[in-house]
Amino acid sequence: MKKIIILSMVAFLCVSMSVLSSANRALAQNGDEGILQLDEVVVTAGRVDEKKREITSNVTVIDEEEIQRSSARDLGDLLAEKNIGHIQKYPGALTSIGIRGFRTESHGNDLEGYVLILLNGRRAGTGNAAKIMTKNIERVEIVRGPASVQYGSAAMGGVVNVITKQGKDKPTAFVEGVLGSFDHEEGSIGLSGQAKGFDFSGTFTRESRDDYDTAHGERYYNTGYDDKEDCSLNLGYEFLPGNRIGIIYNYFDADHVGSPGYLSQNDLDDYKDTGNNSVDFIYDGGTTDGLFSWMARYFFGEDKNKWFDPKGSNPDGWDNGIPSEQKTDQKGAQAQVSLNQEYLLVTAGFDWVNYEIETTWDPKESEYDNPAGFLLAKTMLLDRKLIISGGLRYDEYEVDMKKGQGKKEKGDHLSPRAGVAYLLTDFLKLRANYGEAFKMPSAKQLAGNFPGWSGNFVGNPDLDPEQSETYEGGLDFSYAHLNSSLTYFYTDFKDKIQTVSISGGDTTWKNVGKAEMEGVEANISCDAGALLGWDFEVKPYANLVYLTKYEDKETHKDLNYTSDINLSYGITFSDFDGLSVNVNFAYTGKQHIDDWESGIYPTPVIEKGGFTVADFTISKRIVDFEDYGRFTLRGAIENLLDKEYEYVQGYPMPGRSFFLGLRYDY
Repeated sequence: MKKIIILSMVAFLCVSMSVLSSANRALAQNGDEGILQLDEVVVTAGRVDEKKREITSNVTVIDEEEIQRSSARDLGDLLAEKNIGHIQKYPGALTSIGIRGFRTESHGNDLEGYVLILLNGRRAGTGNAAKIMTKNIERVEIVRGPASVQYGSAAMGGVVNVITKQGKDKPTAFVEGVLGSFDHEEGSIGLSGQAKGFDFSGTFTRESRDDYDTAHGERYYNTGYDDKEDCSLNLGYEFLPGNRIGIIYNYFDADHVGSPGYLSQNDLDDYKDTGNNSVDFIYDGGTTDGLFSWMARYFFGEDKNKWFDPKGSNPDGWDNGIPSEQKTDQKGAQAQVSLNQEYLLVTAGFDWVNYEIETTWDPKESEYDNPAGFLLAKTMLLDRKLIISGGLRYDEYEVDMKKGQGKKEKGDHLSPRAGVAYLLTDFLKLRANYGEAFKMPSAKQLAGNFPGWSGNFVGNPDLDPEQSETYEGGLDFSYAHLNSSLTYFYTDFKDKIQTVSISGGDTTWKNVGKAEMEGVEANISCDAGALLGWDFEVKPYANLVYLTKYEDKETHKDLNYTSDINLSYGITFSDFDGLSVNVNFAYTGKQHIDDWESGIYPTPVIEKGGFTVADFTISKRIVDFEDYGRFTLRGAIENLLDKEYEYVQGYPMPGRSFFLGLRYDY
C-alpha cells in the first residue's frame, strides 16, 4: 500500500517535471513569463478571502468557465462529472455526494450527514445536491478533509461551497432555450450587472422531461418530472467603499417527480414533490486600509419532500395510498471579524443554526439548536514562505423531541485544527495538516422515545458525537499554464453511532463503530496551446481519487458504498472566437453494496462493478451584432458512448441523450 502511494507521487512528479521542462523551453521561445495560478483567491478554507498559495488545506475550485462548458444542470451532475468522490444518484431529483469515504444526508437535515454543502459560506439546509442548480453559480470551492473548525458538525469528509454570482460591470441579460432527448424542454432568463453602487445577478429556469430509455433501449417508466423550477437572485448595495449590504434568494421546486423503484420492479405511479428555498441578509464591511474586515448574516429557509404512494400501484404491495412528508425549517446567523496585518490573519466569530423538523412518521417533531464560537489564525514567516495556520471551535448543541416522543438533551464538542505550508519556490508549495471533525448525535439517537417494529426506540443521553482525526500531506505545483496537486491522507473514524438491542425488545444507540480511510488525491491540467504559442486552447486534464484503505476496524472488511477509484479526465478546446468543445470521461470504481434488490434478509453483500461515463459539449457563437447582442448555439451529448450504468443498484441512468440550445446575450 505504501509502495503504491510512493509510486503515485514519483509518477506525479515525473509528469510535472516533464511538462515543466517543455514549458520552460516554450516560454523561453515565446518570451512569456507564465501565469501563476497559486495567486487565485478562495474563501472557503478560512472563511475570508485568501490566496491559494497561503492555504494549508487541499482545495479544488470549479470555476465559472468549467461550469459553462459542462453539460450539468445541477450541482449533483457537476460533481459527478468532476468525480470528486462517491455519487449516489437516483432518477428524478436526488443525489448525495461523498468525499474520502463520507457522504451527505440527502433528505433534509444536513446535520446528520458527513459532508457539508454550503451556499455562500453557510449551511445549504440540504444534502441533496440535485436541488442546487448551476445557472447562477460563479464557482464551487471544495475543501477535502475535516472542516469542523470552520463550519461545525457534519464536515468530516469535507465541504462543498457553492458561491453565487455577484453583478459586475455594465448590465447584461440573456435568454436561453433547450430541447433534448426524452422530450426535455428547458427555458432560462437572466440579468446581471452593476450601476451606481447597486449590483444584481439573477436567473430563472424552468424545465420538464418525460420518462427515459436506458442504454439497452428499455423504457424506464416514471423517471420524468412534470415541472422543475429554479430561481437564484443576488442583490447588493455598496454604501461605502468596501461596505456592502445584500440579499440572496434561492428557490428550487420540482413537481410530480417520478419515483420508479427498481427497473426490475418498475413502479408506474409513485412520485414526489420536492423543494428548497432560502433567504440571506448579509453585511460585508471593512476599514479603508484593509486592517479590519467583518461579516454579519441572518438566514432562513425550508427544505421539503412529499412522497405520494397511490394505493394498489406498487408491485411489491408496500403501499397504503397515504402521502408521507418531511419538512425542515432552518434559520441561523453568522458574525465574524478579521484582523489582517502583513504577516498575520486572525478571524474570530460566532455561528448559530436552528432546525425544526416535522415528519408524518415517528418521531414526528424534533428541534436542533446549535450555537458555536470559533477562532482561526494564520501567520506567514520567512519572507512569507512559511505559513502556519490553526483554529479552535466550540459547539454546543441541544435537541428537543416533541409530541411526547422523547425529551430534551444537550452536549458540546471542541474541535482543533493545525496546518503548515512552505513555498519552496513561487510555483511549488508543500503542505501538511491535522484536523479533527465531528457529527453530533441526532435528536432521536440522543433523546427519543417512540414506538418501533417490535418495541420502542429509546435515546441514549450518554452518546458522544461521532469523531474523526485526519492527517494529510501534499504539494501544489503551478507554473505557466500547468497546474497540479497531490495529497496523501489518513483518517481514523471512531465512536460511530449504531443501533443495538436492549432488554424488552427495545432498541437504542451506542458509540461502537470504527473505521479508517487512507488514500491519494491528484489532479493535473495543462494548456498545451498556450505553452506552444498557438492561437487556441488545447487543455487536457485529469483528476484522481484513489483509496488505498477504506476498512471497518472491527470486521476488517471494506466499507460498503465506497469506490476504490474515482477518476475524471478529458480535454477542452477553444479558439477564443466563440467556439468551445469539451469531452469528459468519469470512471467510478467497484464497490461493495447491500443487495436490497434480492429481497433476501439479512441482505447479502455483493460487488458492484465499475463504469465510465463520457459527456460531450460544444458551443459556437453564430451571430454577433456587436451593439445588439449575440446568439450562441450549444449542443451536448450525455452518455456519449451509450453505456449501461447505474450509481445505485437497480436504478440505471439514461442512455445516450442529445440536447440542443440557443442562447441570446445582450
